[in-house]
Amino acid sequence: MSSSRSRARSVRFDVNICSIDSDYENLSEGQPGQGSFGEPADGPQRCPETLQLDMFESTESWSSTSDHITPLRRNHCSAATQKVLSHMPSCTAGKYNSAVISNKKDQLVTDLRGLSVREGKRKLRAMPLSLGSKMELRRLAFRDVAKGSTTSRVIPCCSDHSGHISKTCRQCLFGCLNVLGSLQLWHSAMKKVSGRFGTGVLSYFLFLRTLLGLNLLLFIINGLFVVIPQAIHPPHGYNSYTFTGLELLTGKGYFSHSLMFYGYYTNTNLTTCHAAHWTPGSTGESLNPCDTVPYNMPAAYLLTLASSFFIICMILVYSISKSFGRSFHVLKSNGNLAVNVFCAWDFKLSKKTSVRFQSEKISNQLKELLSEMITGDGEKSCTQRLCRLIVHLLAWTLCLASICLGAMGVYYLSEATIETDGDTEVLLLPAVVSGINLLLPALFNLCAWVEKHDSPSVCVHVSIFRNLLLKITIVGMLCYHWLGRISVEPGRQNSQCWEDIVGQEVYRLLLMDFIFTLLYTFLGEFLWRLFSKQVRGRDRKPEFDIARNVMELIYGQTLTWIGVLFAPLLPAVQIIKLLVLFYIKKSSLMVNCQAPRKPWRASQMTTLFITMLCFPSFVSAAVSVSYTIWKIKPSSGCGPFRNLDTMFQSGSQWGQGLKNAHPVLSGLSWVYNSLVENPVFLFLASGVFLLVIYFHAQVVDGQKKIISRLENQIENEGKDKKFLITRLQATCEQNSLVSHR
Repeated sequence: MSSSRSRARSVRFDVNICSIDSDYENLSEGQPGQGSFGEPADGPQRCPETLQLDMFESTESWSSTSDHITPLRRNHCSAATQKVLSHMPSCTAGKYNSAVISNKKDQLVTDLRGLSVREGKRKLRAMPLSLGSKMELRRLAFRDVAKGSTTSRVIPCCSDHSGHISKTCRQCLFGCLNVLGSLQLWHSAMKKVSGRFGTGVLSYFLFLRTLLGLNLLLFIINGLFVVIPQAIHPPHGYNSYTFTGLELLTGKGYFSHSLMFYGYYTNTNLTTCHAAHWTPGSTGESLNPCDTVPYNMPAAYLLTLASSFFIICMILVYSISKSFGRSFHVLKSNGNLAVNVFCAWDFKLSKKTSVRFQSEKISNQLKELLSEMITGDGEKSCTQRLCRLIVHLLAWTLCLASICLGAMGVYYLSEATIETDGDTEVLLLPAVVSGINLLLPALFNLCAWVEKHDSPSVCVHVSIFRNLLLKITIVGMLCYHWLGRISVEPGRQNSQCWEDIVGQEVYRLLLMDFIFTLLYTFLGEFLWRLFSKQVRGRDRKPEFDIARNVMELIYGQTLTWIGVLFAPLLPAVQIIKLLVLFYIKKSSLMVNCQAPRKPWRASQMTTLFITMLCFPSFVSAAVSVSYTIWKIKPSSGCGPFRNLDTMFQSGSQWGQGLKNAHPVLSGLSWVYNSLVENPVFLFLASGVFLLVIYFHAQVVDGQKKIISRLENQIENEGKDKKFLITRLQATCEQNSLVSHR
């Protein structure tokens, strides 16, 4: 059989790995101009947006000589099979394109000249042509541009000077990018955690950083519009207490008459006047007339809190919507496995520590992907299933009973301590609540160990749900204690300001929760590691409890959102707590903990955490604060809402006073009445947020189905090709045997 000449193609596939698990993979990629661990990159990297197929043609011949082995011959394909396959459309595309280039080259050049240089090069890059044809077309189409760009090359001095300037600018740009990369909070620490312990543990620290950003935003808004104006105009002779240090634990004494709590803030109009002596009036109006519009403290207190909650709600809804799209990005585990095996290493790394962390990271990723491919231990008999069902029922019964007992204990203790006022007695309720939050999660972990879940992710989700039930029940009992008992009977605690009492209890709960968290870190991780190593003779470290630690963060954040109405500086306390907690948890993790024995990929954990932060945590806090503003009568002797039936009335009075005193600003009064007092706007805003989440979830679900069908189609087409080639080769071999006979 005579050999026929054709063009063989070398095909290279570039798989898009930039969008895989973007919640975690962005930690392994440095900033532009950096390596994976902050090292300067040798050159720019391009991440393909789609699956690209770059085809480079090389002129070869299908010959039967012994020194040339084609891929078909390497796979033992017969000459007839090679001839048939060489005439397939994919193999003859090069000939067709060559004919098109020779016949319509002028037309292609004209079309490319009609585009911009950038767009023309992009179109040319996407054409299925050989590299030589693309170079020739680019030379013909952009000849004028090339002549214009080479004008500076005629003058050598200008060329050297411009080259030096471009090199300097490039170095400055890389330096700025390195600085920007280092400014990202805890980026290097996150890489170390991800490389050594996997994405499950990393999700906790990512969630902690998210909470830090939310509290920083809340602190800035409250500080600018509430705390700083009141600090500039303090009430005269209000704080006569001396600081003793015990206030750091109880929140009483000096702190109760400071900017920390609600009772310190006045109900006057704060106006900066040029008069030498200015004293605010008691009726909310300034005694001395000023040219500027007075700053109404009650309205500022109310509107600042409402604006803060609205902005946080928008951020949470947007984060949930965006996280849903990232976490449900469908790519098969075996495809990810191949990408991590062949394409995950970063060849720009030179430091030994960076190389070690990168290797650990890739190793953990491979373990996580392999764990997803393992479906379980196999089929179980009916007896085994029945036994497991009984164990699950007993475990859930024990957990629910312990939650109910803990809630009842909190309720009766709060009733018993409602009239206590000593410095040590007030710490009893926070200590008991924090003790319950410390001990019951250990019982939940014991139940999970008895249940023996096949998947580590299932075990974590079950533990998170049980801890969530515990936190919701305790917070519900505390809200009833604050809003249903203390606010109704403030005289039982011998105080004229029940808002300060609630703010102090929230402060003590937040502080005691932080102390017990440190206690658990020391007892449950450090001492357990020493006990296992010294007494038991095992170098077996405890694993990081993701469910417990995440629910502690959500519990603390819920208390912060509830207490910000009664303690405007409570977000600052939460910020300090989160900062200290990050470094303590990270140090304990590196020294006292080990990686999970059963690795698992937490691709959807961030979505779960943000969802729990929004719906059980933020919604419950917003409902409690809204109920306090709309329904509960504020104290008559303290705070910006004194002598009012509800806190909400301050906004109406401010709008009416602004309309009467300054008719030009009557539009602000109309905006307030339309947006705040009209419940239709609130319902519409809530409906829009829910619709955005719903439609985004539906779009993501549709994309998942489409991607799944396309993957199945590609897989079936590959099987069809293998089947056709096998049948074709068998037919050709049968025909050759018949011809030989």
